[in-house]
Amino acid sequence: MVKAVVGANWGDEGKGKITDMLAQQADIIVRFQGGANAGHTIVNDYGKFALHTLPSGVFYSHTTSVIGNGVALNIPVFFNEIKSITDRNVPMPKILVSERAQMVMPYHILLDQYEEERLGGKSFGSTKSGIAPFYSDKYAKIGFQVSELFDEESLKEKVERVCGQKNVMLEHMYHKPLIDSKQLLETLREYKEMVAPYVCDVSDYLDRALKEGKTILLEGQLGTLKDTDHGIYPMVTSSSTLAAYGAIGAGIPPYEIKEIITVCKAYSSAVGAGAFVSEIFGDEAEELRRRGGDGGEYGATTGRPRRMGWFDCVASRYGCRLQGTTDVAFTVLDVLGYLDEIPVCVGYEIDGEVTANFPVTWKIEKAKPVLKTLPGWKCDIRGIKNYEDLPENCRKYVEFVEEQIGYPITMVSNGPGRSDIIYRKSPLRK
Repeated sequence: MVKAVVGANWGDEGKGKITDMLAQQADIIVRFQGGANAGHTIVNDYGKFALHTLPSGVFYSHTTSVIGNGVALNIPVFFNEIKSITDRNVPMPKILVSERAQMVMPYHILLDQYEEERLGGKSFGSTKSGIAPFYSDKYAKIGFQVSELFDEESLKEKVERVCGQKNVMLEHMYHKPLIDSKQLLETLREYKEMVAPYVCDVSDYLDRALKEGKTILLEGQLGTLKDTDHGIYPMVTSSSTLAAYGAIGAGIPPYEIKEIITVCKAYSSAVGAGAFVSEIFGDEAEELRRRGGDGGEYGATTGRPRRMGWFDCVASRYGCRLQGTTDVAFTVLDVLGYLDEIPVCVGYEIDGEVTANFPVTWKIEKAKPVLKTLPGWKCDIRGIKNYEDLPENCRKYVEFVEEQIGYPITMVSNGPGRSDIIYRKSPLRK
């Protein structure tokens, strides 16, 4: 049984908590795309953690955490992350790394920084983690697979060849120091020592697990609107954030994915540049940011203040559709308890016409939100365990959103902790 946990919007929807919660009943958790450029915040019995590469199931002793072939693996960052949790008394997790995963190279991070610097005011708001140069090299067929660390002669030749290519760019385009190929080779030998105990044929491992009836969770990074193909291009990430890619990024057949839990926030937030129709500003945004999440709406990786907005039904309906949603997990609902009234974006006005369909980027950038205001519930809903016990206006808010997006909200998160979750029978659940 394979379940995917993915995001409906710009990322930062609360996927880490949902994966951590579902991992209680899972055997294997697989990260299938992206790198250390975004984070998942987890609150559990060990404390509060921001994970960047490790799957969100690492806190359970019964699970195996897998880095799939679709991940951009920064080996030093990955191992520092393991140390950061074990230093806080979390037992060493069981970890496997796909031999087909590719590595973020030290020069990828430099090239990311140099390119953002070169672009100046037209930059993409990158986290400067090397992700775009990494995926560029992967598809240009000059990336380095983990497996290549174990073929010394070929590795040596390839390092020389790729360094020659990169140094032309560094010298003539960026006017920056060149890469020392001998030093890079030594770094890769260190990477080999670090990763060797964990490397395996992940696709074969998962195939055997499926035949044994194990439960596998696929954990995505970011959300639909940051997908390279279907997001707000070009202000997107450099990999596919969709559940469909989970099959490719883990190495399993697509028909094995039976449930797709798409995580939506009860309001909107985004880190970085890009179209964001329901965005709010000033004191209104700051108040929501300050109250939001657990300790405020700031990026788990960058610490950047998130951009804030009201719930966007247009973007969320589109996000859920592209993910192939079977269940919606509706998070941070408790945050909205301070509001007398809660606006919801139900349409986009573009050149005088209103649409409920999510359009291409240049049209979104002209869009104005069409808002409908719902009454607030003006109380703290943390600690409530049954959906029927939520205030009436709170339930009406959930049901209005569900009707607008057209996908069943079966989980409602009303606090940051693992147990702050309400399961709900949705009339839309097939």
